[in-house]
Amino acid sequence: MAPAPAVSGRTNCLEMWYYTAVLILVGCLKNPEIQVGAISICMNYQLWTLMVALGFNAAVSVRVSNELGANHPKAAKFSVVVATTTSAAIGLVFTAVSLAARKQMPRLFTDDGAVVKETAKLGYLLAATIFLNSIQPVLSGVAIGAGWQSLVAFVNIGCYYLVGLPLAAVLGFKLKLNVTGIWVGVLIGTVLQTAILFVILARTKWQKEV
Repeated sequence: MAPAPAVSGRTNCLEMWYYTAVLILVGCLKNPEIQVGAISICMNYQLWTLMVALGFNAAVSVRVSNELGANHPKAAKFSVVVATTTSAAIGLVFTAVSLAARKQMPRLFTDDGAVVKETAKLGYLLAATIFLNSIQPVLSGVAIGAGWQSLVAFVNIGCYYLVGLPLAAVLGFKLKLNVTGIWVGVLIGTVLQTAILFVILARTKWQKEV
């Protein structure tokens, strides 16, 4: 299990680069100043909440690895359930806060009314992203702890770069949905990744993994 931290770092890099690519796409829109400002504010909030999920990512990765190594398949499975539900519950709180304060939170960053209004419009997508990102990193951590590092990397590349970004470009530019379309494309990539990891874990035979 020694390569796990390094591979985990690479998968996190893939995700960070993903959001950087999104900012580049938004910057290519017509009159991008307001839209780049709005999505940057949203991403700041999203990354703050992501820090909690990344903590669960590291913790569950180590716990699952240790339990499998100690020949405790039931304990490994229980760790997955506890970590995922706890992170999701915290994410649900963050989601509720982001929805309730979607018109007020942008004012912590700017007094520009146009940027505040555009950020508030993106509040629903921000809330959905926050909730998904309270689950997806935990599932990735479980997979890495179980020794499926390469699988997680390939899932990330496929969902993010082969599905999410192309969809974002089509929705944002071709269908002229602008920043909303770009974020919807990104969100679809994250939904797909979460669904794939969930199916993989649901079909896992923990005794066989031991």
